[in-house]
Amino acid sequence: MSHGMSAHFVGLISGTSMDAVDAVLVDLPVEGPPRCIATLSHPIPPELHARLKKLADPQCHAGLDELGEADVLMGELFAEAALEVIREGGIEPRQVQAIGSHGQTVRHRPQANPPFTLQIGNPQRIAQRTGVTTVADFRQRDMAAGGQGAPLVPAFHRATFRARDEDRVVVNIGGIANISHLPANGPVTGFDTGPGNTLMDLWIRRHRDRPFDEAGQWARQGQVADTLLSNLLSDPYLGEAPPKSTGPEYFSAAWLDQALARHEQTSHADVQRTLLEYTARSIADAIHRHARNSAQVLICGGGARNDYLMERLALLMPERRVSDTAIFGVEPDWVEAMAFAWLAREALAGRPGNIKEVTGASEDVILGGIFPGGGPGSGKWQVASG
Repeated sequence: MSHGMSAHFVGLISGTSMDAVDAVLVDLPVEGPPRCIATLSHPIPPELHARLKKLADPQCHAGLDELGEADVLMGELFAEAALEVIREGGIEPRQVQAIGSHGQTVRHRPQANPPFTLQIGNPQRIAQRTGVTTVADFRQRDMAAGGQGAPLVPAFHRATFRARDEDRVVVNIGGIANISHLPANGPVTGFDTGPGNTLMDLWIRRHRDRPFDEAGQWARQGQVADTLLSNLLSDPYLGEAPPKSTGPEYFSAAWLDQALARHEQTSHADVQRTLLEYTARSIADAIHRHARNSAQVLICGGGARNDYLMERLALLMPERRVSDTAIFGVEPDWVEAMAFAWLAREALAGRPGNIKEVTGASEDVILGGIFPGGGPGSGKWQVASG
């Protein structure tokens, strides 16, 4: 990698909603903020989406054949998304240093014995189809070092949003919400706070056949059901001390139905409103408790597009400046995909990508397996740190 220059990387992630692959082409300068050159959301075909949902549902006992096939199909889909975003950016694949692919999580079990995590989206397929060196399987090494394997975005948040003169918090609201506490001094910490969009999406899909509640409009029509909310807020996960991480396999349809069984006569809109409040309250409470001195809260992820959720967060934290990450020139929808482009660069340069205080690992480790691309310029990664 030439000194003082920037380099092109691609970041790929399919989140817990499993509806699309987010792809970004990023310019990562040696110093200064990353710059998005092109972005796209590559839809996951309905048939594959149904397969993924089945694989990710702990109640469904999918077989090894189904897992193996979905792994290959997702690898091909990730490769397509990478080639498409490279084309959008007006460059050739050989001009890309590497692709960082998070893959699709089908199981995250930090509490199992032994703990494990499983992401699919075969990186060998991505490297072969694109000819670009691919870094993937980021979570496993952190787990091998005794960590939770999540969240992994805080190191990127630290590199991009940390300030010397004030404490900040970055909140990523995907299916699950996580925070990164970036103090002006001292170690960065972070953890999954609980549900982000997952329960709201689940509810509106069930009752209105829509993938999500556009701008929170449906929730706005309802009232908070107080006893339901306090019941949800008493979930033991929220009270656990970090490091901790969770997933939609915990905050699931079964989990919600169990809570609702004790609260008949709640209208559908009231449930939606209560679920939005649950997400907002669990995030705000986590910040009050673990990032007390933070002056600024920066929101990213799909939740930043939920206007009503953003209003509630601002009202629940009046003493802090709440905005999305766009004020720093980083589009909130693409922060997570950018983080995996950045993590690929760190891996190639031989630098750790986790933060042990965040994940609970015994040490900071280099994350990801490296799968060399083909053709001219491949193998560049061997001298990336030179």
